[in-house]
Amino acid sequence: MSLHAAPTPLDRRPAGLVVLPGAGGGRDNRTLVALERGLGDALPIVRAEFPNRTAGRSGPERPAVAVAHVRELVVGLAAELGVPTSRIAVGGRSFGGRMASIAVADGLEVAGLALLSYPLHPPGRPGTLRTEHLPRITAPTLAVSGERDPFGNPAELAEHLAVIPGGCGLVLVTGNHSPADGPVVAAVRDWLG
Repeated sequence: MSLHAAPTPLDRRPAGLVVLPGAGGGRDNRTLVALERGLGDALPIVRAEFPNRTAGRSGPERPAVAVAHVRELVVGLAAELGVPTSRIAVGGRSFGGRMASIAVADGLEVAGLALLSYPLHPPGRPGTLRTEHLPRITAPTLAVSGERDPFGNPAELAEHLAVIPGGCGLVLVTGNHSPADGPVVAAVRDWLG
């Protein structure tokens, strides 16, 4: 178990990347669009949204539905590219990253997991942690978070993400829960190798 200030690049470049938005957000979230623009020449990227959003409903998707959807997306991209899911990286912003992390903890084998602005706890409620599944994540993980994120400050993130057995690199960038996209894209690019 390790947490690195400077994340170790993945041993092998993934064949593709699936990214999901935060609660109530869509596939056109500015960070997801920036990731596709910044990385799309290097690998196929699927910017997805959750089924409730596709159906025209707002708010966060139910976790069981969201986790199953993450699995379907990763399996689908792997099949499209003719590779095993272990060659696909997955992640997302806030709720999207959290749902991806639960899918990985529940056994979805992936090349890597990217947690962008991971919602460690609700703002102002540091005792309500969303960490129970973290010790089951065996995939190499990258966490990118704003230094002033009310969903988890740097010390809290460092403490709680260190339990990820696959190893977790933490990159802190200027900002809050929606930091500037440039540093986020740069961190993901460096991690992908």
